[in-house]
Amino acid sequence: MRDESEIREQYEFLQEQLDSEEMNHEGVREMFTYYKRALGWVLEEEHI
Repeated sequence: MRDESEIREQYEFLQEQLDSEEMNHEGVREMFTYYKRALGWVLEEEHI
């Protein structure tokens, strides 16, 4: 299992990528949204 800092780092990286001007293709944006959501759930579950 990955530690929280590694997961948080990936989450922040994906969020930056999603906000980037280059991420204008809707299918790619959706994919990153799903990854971002999944990582968010993992972080929330570890804090419950």
